[in-house]
Amino acid sequence: MIRFQLIFSLMNSIPYKVFNGILFALSIYLLMLSIFGIFKRKPEKISDIKHRFLILSCAHDEELVITDLINSVFKLDYDKNLYKLFIVADNCTDDTESRARSIGANVLVRNNNLLVGKGYALEWAFKKLDDMNEDYDAVVIVDADNLLHRNFLKEMNESLNEGFDVVQCFADSKNPYDSYMTAWYSISAWMQNRIFQLSRYNLHLSNQLTGFGFAMKKEILKRIGWRTTSLVEDLEFTCKLVLNNYKVGYSHNAIIYDEKPITMKDSVAQRKRWMQGFADVCVRNFPKLIKKGFREFDLKAIDCAIYIAQPFTLTLFGINYLLHILSKIIYFLTSRESLLNLVSFDMNITRTSSVVSIGTLLIAFMQIIYPIIIMILDKKLSIKSLWYYLFYSLYMITWFPIVIQGIINRNSKVWLHTKHFRKINIDNIND
Repeated sequence: MIRFQLIFSLMNSIPYKVFNGILFALSIYLLMLSIFGIFKRKPEKISDIKHRFLILSCAHDEELVITDLINSVFKLDYDKNLYKLFIVADNCTDDTESRARSIGANVLVRNNNLLVGKGYALEWAFKKLDDMNEDYDAVVIVDADNLLHRNFLKEMNESLNEGFDVVQCFADSKNPYDSYMTAWYSISAWMQNRIFQLSRYNLHLSNQLTGFGFAMKKEILKRIGWRTTSLVEDLEFTCKLVLNNYKVGYSHNAIIYDEKPITMKDSVAQRKRWMQGFADVCVRNFPKLIKKGFREFDLKAIDCAIYIAQPFTLTLFGINYLLHILSKIIYFLTSRESLLNLVSFDMNITRTSSVVSIGTLLIAFMQIIYPIIIMILDKKLSIKSLWYYLFYSLYMITWFPIVIQGIINRNSKVWLHTKHFRKINIDNIND
């Protein structure tokens, strides 16, 4: 009974009510933000330039997939004189370099076992390209396992002509039905393209870079440099852009296909790396973004701060919900008139912390209803996608221990390479 009284007192305390109020406000914000991803606003074109692109990919032991990436680049529907591909063979121990060269790609070889990771490789590549006096207007960053839709550069060019200095594309999946895990990843990616990316584009906020499929003008590198070395260099650079008053654009029509991990083991390793990087970047940039946001009334900075705080907000939501459920269980087990008193207790708690239930329902709505709506809007709904979606909640549950591990190990900088198991050609993807 003492344990129950302690929990009851906690859930009726002013600090707990304030805490719940913050989580409730955050739930409303995310829900309202996501609604703006339902539609597409008309682009505001301000120029009609045909930009020169340099497509850059850092590849570490990617011999299985590198030729498929290169072939998709060569098949782009864009003036061949206006783009060039460079592959960075980064600390490779396989045939990545020779295979890339054999089909006509420009290859830069990097060997550095001390500074390991994509961020370091990109920093090295940008300096190398600058020394080579390569002539281009914008650089496009892609991963070795990506495939580019034939209209990719056309659409990215259109977005740059809207006045953006940096543009993120629609990140799709090239193997959505290889396993339950790839299907869940794909559903999650389709959701993020709408509720995180398209919504921010429609609201004129700054979008988030996803690590691949984004273009940035060469002048950006000259002004602020790259210098991102965390496990999530894309997120770190996003924060850097916002802090320097740049806004990331988004193109829902420029599509790139990414390979998703097939097994739970590979998925956990990848997501743990993401969350370690997220937590690290958040700790270092959240205070600066919040300070800038409120001092300059910059909604882009505040929104970016909310986005990078995901590991911590997800943890708080989870703890709050579990505490609410635990209080019910304890009271049920310690009460004589269990069922009646549980109802009475629940009414008391609801009056003091109803935001727990409301916030949870809002999040549940976003996770349960939105995927169906989004798959319909983006023409992804099928018997297969619907079947895998029935078990999508299992995927969401696996995030909580991964998020906690990521926060705990946020200072780790160990880069884990994601293995690839199959080849997929751009001609095999139906769009």
